[in-house]
Amino acid sequence: MERNLTDSHNPFSRESRAFARNSSTPSFTYHNADQTPDQFPVDEKRPERALLGSQGNSAASSIAGGKEGHGDVENGHGHGDDLDIFDPSRPKFGLRKRLHHFTWAWFTLPMSTGGLSLLIFAQPHQFPGLRQIGLFVYIVNLILFTVLTCTMLARFFLHHGDFYRSLSHPREGFFFPTYFLSVATIITSTQRYAIPANDTALIWAIQTAFWGYVVVTLILAVGQYSFVFAKHSFGLQTMMPTWILPIFPIMLSGTIAAVISDTQPDIAAIPIVVAGMSCQGLGLFVAIMMYAHMVGRLMSAGLPHREHRPGLFMNVGPPAFTALAFIGMANGLPDNFDRDMDGFIDVNLIRTFAIIGAIFLWALSLWWFFIAVIAVVSSPPKYFHLGWWAMVFPNTGFILATISIANEFGNDAVKWVTTGMSICLFAMYCFVLFHHIRAVIVQDIMYPGRDEDVEDH
Repeated sequence: MERNLTDSHNPFSRESRAFARNSSTPSFTYHNADQTPDQFPVDEKRPERALLGSQGNSAASSIAGGKEGHGDVENGHGHGDDLDIFDPSRPKFGLRKRLHHFTWAWFTLPMSTGGLSLLIFAQPHQFPGLRQIGLFVYIVNLILFTVLTCTMLARFFLHHGDFYRSLSHPREGFFFPTYFLSVATIITSTQRYAIPANDTALIWAIQTAFWGYVVVTLILAVGQYSFVFAKHSFGLQTMMPTWILPIFPIMLSGTIAAVISDTQPDIAAIPIVVAGMSCQGLGLFVAIMMYAHMVGRLMSAGLPHREHRPGLFMNVGPPAFTALAFIGMANGLPDNFDRDMDGFIDVNLIRTFAIIGAIFLWALSLWWFFIAVIAVVSSPPKYFHLGWWAMVFPNTGFILATISIANEFGNDAVKWVTTGMSICLFAMYCFVLFHHIRAVIVQDIMYPGRDEDVEDH
C-alpha cells in the first residue's frame, strides 16, 4: 500500500530521491483512477503506461531505484533504467530470479480451490458424481498447497533475507495470512471429504487441528497488527481491503467450528462452538472497523486504480462467512442444549436468532458485492494480478451463506438461484485460473515490479 508521493507527510525515500536526481522523467503516484492520464508523461509508442498511471510509474521507479532491494535489473542484465516492465519484448528471466518474486499472495490459489471444493459439497441440488468431483478438487488443492509451500521455502533458501522482507513489506506482508486461510479450507474440506462419521481417532484429530488453528491464528492476528502499528504508517487514501486479511484467519475459526461441531461428541461440541463464536465475533468487529476506513478512503480518494479493483471483493467475505458460521454453529449445538435447564434459552431460540443475524450480515455482503462488481465493470483491469482471486474466495462464502439461509427456510427457488450463482463462480474460477497460468508463462507475474513485493498503489 504505497503512500501518496504528493503528500507532504510522506516524503520521498532515500532511494526515490536518488532515482529522481538521475532521471529526466519524474515519477508520480495517484490513488484515484478517475484522475486524467494527462498528469503523467505519455510515451506515444506505449500509451498503456499513461493508462496505468501509478502502477506503471511507481513500479518502474521501484525497479530502477532498487527500492525493494532486490537488484534484479542491476545484477548482470544491464538494462537499468531502460527496463519497461510493461513492454512485451522485455527480457525474460530464469527460474531462480523469478522465485525472488514468488509472493505470499500465491496462496490465494489454494484458498480459492479449497473454497470451491466446499461449495461443491454444499450444493443443494446434487447429481451422481458431483461429490466425486468435489473430492477430486479437494485432492488437487492438497497438491497445490504442498507445491506452493515447497516453492515458497525454495525462495527463502535461494534468496536469504526474503523471509523477513516478505513479512515486513507494506504490501506483500498483508498477504501472509492467505497461507492460513488455505489451511482453514483444508481443515474444513478434510472434515467434509475425509472424516468418516464413526472414526473416533480422526474426529479427535480434526478437533486437535481446530484448537491448534485457533491458537496460531490468534497469535497471527495480534502479532501482525502489532507489527503494522509499530513499523508502518499508512495514509487513509492508501487504504486497501488487504488490511482486513490479518484478522481473516482467526475469523474463519468460526467457519471451521460450524463444519466440525455437529460431528463432535456433545462434551466437545459446546466448547468448539463457544470458541468459534468468540473468534468469529473478533474477526467481524475488526473487519467492521476496517470497513469504516475503507468507506472513508472511497469517499475521500475515490476507487482504487483499475488494476486493483478486484480486491474490493475481499469486503464481501467477513459478513458472508460470519452469516455462514452463525447458522452452522447453531445447528452444531446438541439438540438437547439448554444453558440453564429452564427452557428459556434453548437451542431452538439460539437457532432462530442465528438465522436473523445471518440475514442481516448477508445483506451487508450483498451491498459490498455490488459495489465491487460496479467498480470492476466500470474499469476492468488490464494486467493480471494475484488479487484477482478475490473475485472467487470471498464470493464462495457469500454463496455458501445464501445456501445455508435457503436451507433453513426450505425455499427451493432460492436454492436454484444458488445453483446458478455456483455455476457463475465456477466460471470465474476457470477465468482467473486461465489468466493466472498465462501470466506465469508470459512472465506477467513472478517478474520484477509485477508482483505484490512492490508498492504500486
